[in-house]
Amino acid sequence: MPIGRVIKSTGSWYDVRDDAGQVVSCRLRGKIRLDGLRTTNPVAVGDLVNFENERDKETCVIDKILPRTNVIVRKSVNLSKESHIIAANVDQAVLVATIAQPRTSTGFIDRFTVTAEAYHIPVVIVFNKYDLYDDEQKKLLDELMGVYNNIGYQAFATSAKTGFNCDRLMTVLKDKLSMFSGHSGVGKSALVNRLDPNLDIRVGAISEVHEKGKHTTTFAQMYQLGFGGYIIDTPGIKEFALYDMEKDTLAQRFPEMRALMHECRFNNCTHLHEPHCAIKNAVEHNVIAQWRYENYCNMMDD
Repeated sequence: MPIGRVIKSTGSWYDVRDDAGQVVSCRLRGKIRLDGLRTTNPVAVGDLVNFENERDKETCVIDKILPRTNVIVRKSVNLSKESHIIAANVDQAVLVATIAQPRTSTGFIDRFTVTAEAYHIPVVIVFNKYDLYDDEQKKLLDELMGVYNNIGYQAFATSAKTGFNCDRLMTVLKDKLSMFSGHSGVGKSALVNRLDPNLDIRVGAISEVHEKGKHTTTFAQMYQLGFGGYIIDTPGIKEFALYDMEKDTLAQRFPEMRALMHECRFNNCTHLHEPHCAIKNAVEHNVIAQWRYENYCNMMDD
């Protein structure tokens, strides 16, 4: 049975590219369940699948989803007990963020990185729209990037409008399968168009009243980059709620906390109220950023 990769998902139909580069339109055969994972979308862009032709039709049927190396998953917006898979089998995740127009909170960024850490997916944080920031915003941006770079993430500023640092982003993406994610309006599609104008992905505007992006990417889709590699452009995410994350392992998803946990007096330290906690001590001495610790506490409360 042929094997192909899902390159587009519209909810009920999927575009699947086979080894020869041919793209066929597929639907699911019956109900597919994945290792007990309750999800709103059983098949995600990036999935490798077995498929076969439907009799007397030009379409195909997906029979099986092959084992995944990883997924980026979040809690479904409408169904709290179910997940939504954003993408599967990626080499890295690129989170496009902005200081303003619209603002991406550190809470959103950290929930994304925590989820990626759980599946061992490298994260690159790209702060777009650098051309719009004033001196005060650039100072804040430098501080944020400094923290993320120091704990092991690659974080840098870009401008889809001027091309600032787009050559660096191109180097990051070359010959890899990368997922692009972030709020609506942060410039995901504009960045991709800047990197490869031949793709001509639709770009939206920002609401002047709320400074929020309007959805232009309505479904996930994989694109081949002319300079080598693939990107999965995904719909803008308003909220990123954690799914199936255990409290006793959450601190391990923060690299700077993971490095110090063994120094806590208690093996089961939650790093919230216990005495002789290495994490709290590191926060007090500015070894761990106060806002990163606050985001951790908020996630524990949730």
